[in-house]
Amino acid sequence: MGFTPDFLDEIRNRLPVSDVVGRKVRLTRKGREHTGLCPFHNEKTPSFTVNDDKGFYHCFGCGAHGDVINFTLETEGLSFPETVERLAGQAGLQMPENSQYDAKKAKVKKTLYDLMEAVTHWFETQLMAEIGRDARDYIQKRGLTKQTVKTFRLGFSPNNKSALKDAMLARSEFTEEMLIESGMLIKPDDGGDSYDRFRGRIMFPITDRQGRVVAFGGRAMSANAKAKYLNSPETPLFHKGRLLYNLSGARKAAFEKGRLLVAEGYMDVIALAQAGFPEGVAPLGTAVTEDQIREMWRLAPEPMMCFDGDKAGQRAALRVVDRALPLLKPGHSLKFVYMPDGEDPDSFVAGQGARAFDQLLTDAVPLAKVLWNELISDVDFSTPEQRAGLEQKIARVLSEIQDEKIQGYYESDFGKRLKNLFGGDFVPDINLHETEQTPTQKKNQQKSWSDNRYEKGRYPRKNADKGIGNLNKTKIGMSMQFSLLDRERLIILTVLEHPWLLERHEELFATFEFESEELDKVRNEIIRITSRDSNLEKENLRHHLIENGMGQAIEIIFRQGVLTAQNFIGRQSSREDTEETWLHSINLFQLDKLEQDIAAYGSKELNEEDYARLQALKEEHSASLKRLTEVSE
Repeated sequence: MGFTPDFLDEIRNRLPVSDVVGRKVRLTRKGREHTGLCPFHNEKTPSFTVNDDKGFYHCFGCGAHGDVINFTLETEGLSFPETVERLAGQAGLQMPENSQYDAKKAKVKKTLYDLMEAVTHWFETQLMAEIGRDARDYIQKRGLTKQTVKTFRLGFSPNNKSALKDAMLARSEFTEEMLIESGMLIKPDDGGDSYDRFRGRIMFPITDRQGRVVAFGGRAMSANAKAKYLNSPETPLFHKGRLLYNLSGARKAAFEKGRLLVAEGYMDVIALAQAGFPEGVAPLGTAVTEDQIREMWRLAPEPMMCFDGDKAGQRAALRVVDRALPLLKPGHSLKFVYMPDGEDPDSFVAGQGARAFDQLLTDAVPLAKVLWNELISDVDFSTPEQRAGLEQKIARVLSEIQDEKIQGYYESDFGKRLKNLFGGDFVPDINLHETEQTPTQKKNQQKSWSDNRYEKGRYPRKNADKGIGNLNKTKIGMSMQFSLLDRERLIILTVLEHPWLLERHEELFATFEFESEELDKVRNEIIRITSRDSNLEKENLRHHLIENGMGQAIEIIFRQGVLTAQNFIGRQSSREDTEETWLHSINLFQLDKLEQDIAAYGSKELNEEDYARLQALKEEHSASLKRLTEVSE
């Protein structure tokens, strides 16, 4: 049986090396590593180390080195397939079927990797050719050296609708279908000829964990371009919410320095690397996701988030705090580095140098302090009622922390801060485990910190139905009364009750960005199951999900979502009504998130990259608004 690299990577990602090695070797934790006596040679003084962040073990005595798969192979006497099967079971992964479909899928992926490498090389040659002169001049004005351009493999896409297409199709191993699947060509809906997605742009290759090119970002050379920055779409190789720009390039430096820098854009990362900070990464044009935070923690226990020092940068930092709170685990958190107003990492290191930037890193602010400052800012606590309100607000926010030990430490720390803030004989009471709560209090605790911020008017939320025109106000009222989690459950629940929706909307369902990690897992499992049998009835789909370990998640979805959904997806509703309401829920959800992202720019003074991103968000907002109107009319 063959195994795809992605499947083996998933095993490595899910199983800490210390867990697997610890079953055979008595390990002692020392800082970020574990040490013990090497199982591969006789020794009396430990020279065997295990590092979970780096994902490998190493013996300084005999040179043994490897990951969880190597260790199990060497110590269990199993064949490679047996080793993978055992570790997959420990990781909670289902073994891939040994089918022609799976083999074909793996072969297609390998061919797409070859295609993306060829495209990267072609873009590089275009940058160095006469046609790339203006792009080279721009890069030189930005202060990038030839070595930096080579290291990050920058390229250029000519302003021609078929230049890349013609060059790739001239090679016998690539087809038009492959170019479309990889996101490099756009196929019009009206059936017209496909054409190059990237035209007249400086090209930034995006690589996966192994350093393979899987996508591109393109910076327009023309000032009249609709979007200054354009990214590849989601493809079989590229999932933007799970990758970080320069992830593979930053890995070694991050391990060596014990730190990771997270900037907002490609040029920030490149400028930092040229200035002597190669441990920089960036999200791919979207807000930081849970998967990206976990990926950061694999490289460093406290990644440093580098944001602009203005209000927009502070709001971006608070969104990351909001996203990170439920994920916090012992030894892992975030720090925040604020640039002076009007500066980003690129402009700062260019203007003030590496030493000044190093000082900013030294002054990085821990997540707990960022959170505390936000909770008490602009708060009046001069009366007993206001103090009680602040305590309740803090308790609600801290309830988002899932790790009980960390939550306890936060309660203790914030209790001391409250005592210092209020002074006198004040005794804070924000212990979430000892305070008896009413049902209303419990419901309030479940509201996210981000919702609380918007309710207080700190960051105004636009009405999702503003300017929509002749929308069905009844449906808007029904959808808007639900929390974000309610809406996500409704989207999943509708598919569970009506799997036929995926016959027409599988791509929409597959690319929808769930905030809930658990619901995202359920969605992925539904896609996997229905891709094999597209005619599943709801009972069979539910049965398959339960067999694959999703029983508890399904039960929670039905228990917490069915009461709000019964009027939308009950047996009495027609297919037309069900489909219309489901699409409406998705579009309204996406519209709401887009408006939050647009509002985040606030009164920020925009540079050209910020302006391009804002324009792209507005265009996407207009498209979502149009879809919402069409569905609701």
